[in-house]
Amino acid sequence: MQAQNKLVTGLTLIALVAIVAAYFSPIWWVSLTAPNYPPDAFPDGIRIHFHFDGVYNGCKAARKGSQQAAEIIEKDLGHEDERFNPILDKQRDLNKGAEGLDCVHEMNTINHYVGMFPIATGAPVEKPLAKFFFGFFAVMLLGFACTRPKLRLAILAGGFAAVAGWAVVDQYVMGNLATHVKAYMDETGTFFNEPEKIKVWGDNVKMISNIVIAGLIAAMAVVVLGVWKIRQFELLLALVPGLLPLFFVIEYAAWLWFFGHNLHPWGAFTVKPFMPTVFGEGKVAQFSTFSYPYWGFGLLMLAFVCLMLALLMRRKQLREQAEG
Repeated sequence: MQAQNKLVTGLTLIALVAIVAAYFSPIWWVSLTAPNYPPDAFPDGIRIHFHFDGVYNGCKAARKGSQQAAEIIEKDLGHEDERFNPILDKQRDLNKGAEGLDCVHEMNTINHYVGMFPIATGAPVEKPLAKFFFGFFAVMLLGFACTRPKLRLAILAGGFAAVAGWAVVDQYVMGNLATHVKAYMDETGTFFNEPEKIKVWGDNVKMISNIVIAGLIAAMAVVVLGVWKIRQFELLLALVPGLLPLFFVIEYAAWLWFFGHNLHPWGAFTVKPFMPTVFGEGKVAQFSTFSYPYWGFGLLMLAFVCLMLALLMRRKQLREQAEG
């Protein structure tokens, strides 16, 4: 029993380290290539990296490539089209003196061309609140690693109180929720001029964020109560964090569906609603699309394997204790 407990604890701590590292890592990457985007300007295609807290540039072009890319974008869109002037102006500003391409904006430009929402509108609630969910998962894993019931409850209660306090201070006292909503509205307004609609979106992001924060705090209370009253409930302390790879893929696919099925008429070209490629290679107009997991997803899978093994061992222990 003692040896099993040590193994369960070791596996859980490995999973905890992997999950924390995954939060700071690129989980998935997407790239677009086309004949009119040459490799010398776009050596990795128009590539972006998805993290839990946002979408980041995945391009590694040199300064010369960046300037060439700006010229390509302007030529493709047509500077005489006033609908794209704000995008081109921002792209020029980004590329002045830049050491590399900002492919998030490059992809936003292309998406706008076919009437697609800017990337910033995706997961506007999930991204800024992800750190608190990871704190929630980390406390759950520390509780699962502990074999003493009273100490486990103390870890869960104290850890959850710290995460809840962190969320309240960060989002409300420090004003980060208001700052995020403003940045979200500003970024969205860069790509199309519909202030009334953008304001509604901003209000919705604020409202849903409030609901999610309250829901997270309520979930913490439920976990503490469940572990206190139901012996088998402790298995959820490993199961829920272990399913992070599945949660990410579901969320990622759902937002891709949203982007592909909510196209707007201000695009220069009309494209029928479509489901962007979740995994593998696809084709949209003249673009080849590539969408694959990155090394951060490998960390999540490592955590999944470790936690499933630990969970099975702990489940066997609970059965033996019940029968004995």
